[in-house]
Amino acid sequence: MARAADLHAALADPSIAGIVCAIGGDDSIRLLPHLDRDLIAANPKIVLGFSDNVTILAAVRRLGIVSFHGPSVMAGFSQMDALEPAFRRHVDELLFEPADGYAYEPYGTLVDGSPDWRDAAKAGLANPPRADNGPQVLQGSGRITGELFGGCLEVLDWLRGTWAWPASGEWAGRLLMIEPSEDKPSPLAVSRILRAFGVLGVFDEIAGVIVGRPRDHDADERRAFETAVLEVVAGEFGRSDLPIVANLPFGHTDPQWILPLGVPAELDADRGTLRLVESWLT
Repeated sequence: MARAADLHAALADPSIAGIVCAIGGDDSIRLLPHLDRDLIAANPKIVLGFSDNVTILAAVRRLGIVSFHGPSVMAGFSQMDALEPAFRRHVDELLFEPADGYAYEPYGTLVDGSPDWRDAAKAGLANPPRADNGPQVLQGSGRITGELFGGCLEVLDWLRGTWAWPASGEWAGRLLMIEPSEDKPSPLAVSRILRAFGVLGVFDEIAGVIVGRPRDHDADERRAFETAVLEVVAGEFGRSDLPIVANLPFGHTDPQWILPLGVPAELDADRGTLRLVESWLT
């Protein structure tokens, strides 16, 4: 209840324009019964985070407000000076420079995590960068447009059946975002989660899937993860037509994109590109 009260206070304070989550975890779902839905709906603000904070992002979006999937204070912003300069420009463009559209660009490099934060001398540092081989088109072709929604795969799984989970019909035409946490769920675990989504009819309604770059996965592990996605979506639920683009920089990776949940985006499955087609800040 104390954390929910903190969130409510920040939302109700007119001097606060945005809320950036400090870090992730594994229990933000405990906030759902204590969230004041009327207060949230009446105070639209930037709410930014990822991982466990997808609970909050989904709740905000469920109430009709755009929420922002992106870096947190401790995992992303604190390493800004150690990451690609393009990351800082991206943050400025998404959070401070409203426009009617936005074309996402690959960063070119990536890092897997940061040095041990318990060592004060390593604060603000990131692990050594390596080349990013860019988006991978797993299946599908052409351009499709849909409202962005999703986040950490395990957290989305926890949300099933709660009031923050999209209601019947709300999946229609959406672009589903999925990415695994640093816990590296096995291909079997990924299949089981996606299978549950399929049984709920998610894959019957959505327009496409974008898949975040898996953290700490070698080439074989990444292929196994992507194969699990394809086997469920295309194999078990018959959506071999559904565009799926993987290895995109969002979620448990650095530097990552900021993706506004609830804003229409165009996915080009031929080129593996993504762009916002409407304003995301009002």
